[in-house]
This record gives sequence, C-alpha cells and structure tokens, in this order.
Amino acid sequence: MSPTAAPPYVPQIRLYQNWLRDKRGLSFASYGELWRWSTTELDAFWQSIWDYFDLRSPTPHSAVLVKNVMPGAVWFPGAQLNYAQQVFRHVAPAQAAGFPAIVSRNELGTAHELSWPELRRQVASLALHLRAQGLQPGDRVAAYLPNIPEAMVAFLATVSLGGVWSICAPDMGAQAVLDRFRQIEPKVLIACDGVRYGGRDHDRMAVVDELRQALPTLEHLILHDNLGTADLTANEFAMAPRLSRLTARHDAQTEAFEPLALPFDHPLWIVYSSGTTGLPKPIVHGHGGTVLVALALKTLHNDVGCSYAPNSWGERFHWYSSTGWVMWNAQLSGLLNGTTCVLYDGNPGGSKDNPDWGLLWRFAAETGVSYFGAGAAFYANCLKAGVELSRCGDLSRIRALGSTGSPLSPEAQAWGSEQFARIAGSEAQKDIWWCNISGGTDFAGAFIGGHRELPQQPGVMQCRLLGCAVEAWNERGEPVLGEVGELVCTQPIPSMPLYFWGDQDHARYLASYFESYPPGHGRKPGGGDLGPEAGSVWRHGDWLRIGSKEQGGEGCVIYGRSDATINRHGLRMGTSELYSAVEALPEVLDSLVVDLEYLGRESYMPLFVVLREGLVLDDGLMRRLADAIKTALSPRFVPDEILQVAEVPRTLSGKKQELPIKKLLLGAPLEKVVNKDAMANPGCLDWYVDFAASRLAGRGGAPALSGG
Repeated sequence: MSPTAAPPYVPQIRLYQNWLRDKRGLSFASYGELWRWSTTELDAFWQSIWDYFDLRSPTPHSAVLVKNVMPGAVWFPGAQLNYAQQVFRHVAPAQAAGFPAIVSRNELGTAHELSWPELRRQVASLALHLRAQGLQPGDRVAAYLPNIPEAMVAFLATVSLGGVWSICAPDMGAQAVLDRFRQIEPKVLIACDGVRYGGRDHDRMAVVDELRQALPTLEHLILHDNLGTADLTANEFAMAPRLSRLTARHDAQTEAFEPLALPFDHPLWIVYSSGTTGLPKPIVHGHGGTVLVALALKTLHNDVGCSYAPNSWGERFHWYSSTGWVMWNAQLSGLLNGTTCVLYDGNPGGSKDNPDWGLLWRFAAETGVSYFGAGAAFYANCLKAGVELSRCGDLSRIRALGSTGSPLSPEAQAWGSEQFARIAGSEAQKDIWWCNISGGTDFAGAFIGGHRELPQQPGVMQCRLLGCAVEAWNERGEPVLGEVGELVCTQPIPSMPLYFWGDQDHARYLASYFESYPPGHGRKPGGGDLGPEAGSVWRHGDWLRIGSKEQGGEGCVIYGRSDATINRHGLRMGTSELYSAVEALPEVLDSLVVDLEYLGRESYMPLFVVLREGLVLDDGLMRRLADAIKTALSPRFVPDEILQVAEVPRTLSGKKQELPIKKLLLGAPLEKVVNKDAMANPGCLDWYVDFAASRLAGRGGAPALSGG
C-alpha cells in the first residue's frame, strides 16, 4: 500500500484570512483590500493578530491603541507578557512531536542540536545565576558573541528577568563596540574568547579586556570558551565564570523557573542604527510590540510555520546573519511560533584561500532547511561564482528563499529560480518562491515583503505588509504610485521604538524619523491635508517605488538609501564612525565616503581622502587606512576604492556633502543635486563631476588632483 499523500500546503496568510472569515466575518476580494483594512482599522487588525496567535496575558488590556499618533503611540495598556514566555509555550508540544529548537554548525564542522526542554533548562539555569548576581528589571546585559545557540540562550535568560539585552558581533573592533555599549551602561558583559571566520581563528580576548576596563558600570563578566585557544586563566579573567558552567544547572529551581510577566512596553533589547553624525543610535524596542510584529511578519508574510503544526510539519528556518545585524533578531524570532531555527556560524563564502559559495547550500541540504534566507549580496556572490545548486546535496526541502539587506537584482533572482528549476524534486520548486523583504533595525520589522499567493517578478518585492501604512511621497509630501519617492509610514506600528536610550527630550528620536514631516505635513491619499491634529509621519530613509494604479498598488522596488548611511552587505554603519577611524591617522586631514548600493547593482563604496600637504596616497597608506577601518569597525566596511582628493565638498555650515556626491556618482546632473551658493568650496566639485563621468562611461580611473 502506498503511503498517504501529504495534504496540499496552505500558505500561512491564507490560513489567517480563513480565520478572519470564520471568526470575524471578514472577507476581502484582493490583497489590496486586506492591506487597506489593516492600515485603516488599526484596532481591529492588531487585535486580530493578538487573537490569531493566541497571545496571553495575566491581566487584560484596556485598549489596543490608546491614541493614534506618532511618535507616542501607546499599545495594549494593561497587558503583560514576556518574549521568553512566548518561546516556552512551545516546549511541550514541540518536544512531543520530536522537533528540536535549534540546530547549529560552525566552520569547524561542529554540529549541535538543542531540544526545546534543554533550551528551557539552560535559559532557566543562566537566569537564576543572573538573578543571584542582582540583575533587576531594566538592567542592561551586553553580549559580544557570535551566531551560536549560546547567544540565544543568553538573550532569553536576560529578558526572562526583565533585563535589557544588547549584542555586538565579535568581528567588530573595540571602538565600534564601545561606541555602542558605553551609551547603555551595562551591568553584565557576556563575551567569547574568539571566533573562527574565513578559515582563521581570531582571538578576541584583548578586545574583551578593553571592554571590561572601559565600561565602569560592569559588575559581572561571563566568558564563553568558544575557540578554546585563549588563556582564560590569566589574572584578569581567572575569576570570571564560564557560560557553559552557568547553563549546566538542573534541579528543582530550574524546573520551576518562569519568566516574569512584564508590561507590554517593557524594554526588550537595544539595537543600533547609525546616523551620519554622532554616535550610533541606541534603539529600544519593547516586549509586546516586538512579539506581535515578529509573529505577523514571520508567519503571515515570510510564510514560516510552526514546526509541529500539521500544515508546516518539520519546518526548519535558516537566515544567515551575524549577531551585529538585525536579521539575527529575525532568525531568533522563529522560536516565537515554535519553529526550529537553523544557525551557521562562519563565513558563507569559505576562506580567502579557498572561496566556496556552495558551503551554505550544502549546510542547508545536510540540516534539512525548508526556508533559506540570506542577504542579497550572498545570492549575487553565488551567481558570480557560478555555483551549481544541483551539486550541493539534496535541497528538495527548500520551498522558500528569503532576501534582504540591499535590493536583490533581477539577475541574482533569475539565477536562483533557474537553479531550483533544475533540482529534481517537487513541482513547487520549479517556480521557487522568493520572499524579498525590506525593513530595518529601526523597528525590528519589515515594511515591504512577500506574499505566497501574489505574482512574482524578479527584482520586485511583492507587497506592502499588513499593518504597515507605507507610501512613496514626492517632494510635495503627496503619495505617488509608479514613481520613486521617499518611503514613509503614516500610521504607527507596535514595534516602533519606545525611545533611544539616554536621549534627552527624545531629540535624536524625533530628528531621526519625524523631523522631515512634522504634524500636519503631507496629503491624504484621497486628497486634502492631513490636518494639524495628525501626528508626525515616519521617514525611513529609503527611495521607494510602489506599483502603479493599474498594477493595484502592488509590487515595490527599493532604490537604496535616501540618506548617507552606509548599508554594507546588509549592515548599517554611520559615516561618522568611519571618519573617526580614518581621520585619526596623522596623514589624513579630511575624508568623505559614499555607498553606491542601488537597485541591486554591485555594491561600490569609494573613500575620498584629503592628505597633508606633500603626501601622496600610496599602497602603504592605503593598507593603513584599510587596517584602521577593520580595527575600529569591521572588515565589512573596508572601501572598494580609496582616492586622494584636494578637498571634500562642504556646505557653508561645514557639513560634508555626502548625499549630493552619492547622487552625482549615480548619474544625476550636478545642478539637480547641489546648490553651489550654499557651499563653502564649490570649485572642488569639478573633480567629482569628472570622476562620475569617467565611472559612468566605464573608463575607470580618477581625474588629476586639483584644488577648489
């Protein structure tokens, strides 16, 4: 007798729409109608998300949204929950079904599988230790850890007690980490001895020691023996407990441990999104808003199901990331709806001596990944390397490919689709579904993303997400379709930041998102002013084109950053951080960097430097510049080219003209990007105009140095 065929797969968003029909009596003729309901009837939509995912609180909420205004929206007052408690709800059913919580592997090939009960036990064990050390709700715990299960355990232990989590990746230099952690004054530091990346071991104990000495609020250091090569018996580290010992406890107290019930808006974590000036922005998100938005995004739009649910039996979710990127938080959120998370710690492209862009695909085949996500740059590298997926093992379980971090080019998407069409497997794979998303660290979510049942077009994201009132605005603050405009959000979302840590009077918060469109600015979609009672409008800092009216307003293209933030392979860094590293060299008087990531084209980031009189940029100085950036920030931010210039263009007030030069290098005419009358040194622009023309013509090279 042949085995019973599995029932047809039903997309998660269809299950939700069926629930709306059966439980709420709501039916929608198109996704456009559903989206409009979700962005105009906010109370009804977000209450439906709460109910659909069966969120639980020991106390009822008195409202969904107290006041519809940005900033300052208050969600679900009276409700209490905890991110960790939502994860723990899946321990018993997932264990009964036989599915693990976390599957991981590193460059050395070390494989590890963590069951749901073991995850809960380790979290409880570490949480009890932190509580014994005096950790109180609101205290900050900083982590310097790679993408390993221990990082997720440490996060869950911290937030289960109401502690506020913050993490930096071990490829970040001491100064970049201190620029972040100094602002939040952590009480605890959990750090690793080093990492293996690109075939090499990288000892990070010197950085850990520098962090320990430069953070005066630290009361407790926990070390994770990740490499096992560093001397952890040195005097300064001899007394620091090891993470593996602190997660080994198993007794009645660990069995009885329960996370604290916390107010809906209790701080969960602090993530960092850099502006173009000043220190990185320490963005605080809350438990409730993050849980709510993560469940909606991950399940409805990314179509990632619960591993033990009949419709998505055995789901294994992988999104390659470092812990310095918000996609680590997104990977982590798979635990919220009972999904097995699959982690890889290491370089996805092999090593410098042995490049291997098939590595991550073989890892996915060996671990049975069903949802495979990565940055757009990863797929572009696979295309350029000529990777043949049919030689990477059995990838027949993969039913979705996720992409983010920068726009995915049509060529890279076409490559992936063609590769999966060649793989022997289910018919569904012959038209593999791409879930291309765009959002940000700023609100720990996505504005634009996927929809399993909508048409696909290479290089185009399928739709604006439910609950996200996203529009493209022209220079007059009017919403446009079929044209490129500023990406704005006109309605609040529960995961928008609570505040920036240490931000007096919310000045940086307001300037970051709401300064461009203050209350009353802009026009309603149907015409008429927004009115003075309207809240501010969120400006995200991306160029966006939404499909035309004839296309039903669906199909979105992100054209890169509209501000001067560096978006390097999906990781954002403020230009000011790079300038601090570069201009610390005595040879450098001034510098300018622009990131020309744009509409899926190959990333190109030039650095322009002004040197002391008589000096010439040679190979030795270029190496020192690159090393300074690697040490202070990360190897990811080493520029593609370093060029010597006579002057950096500046405004009359002395501000570097980053965005105008970026637009110029992308092909915009000079008169459209800069007002010479507002410049302190307009004569220097001739060099940049010549350089842009040379690049656009494909001639390469830089014009001769000239003054302004």
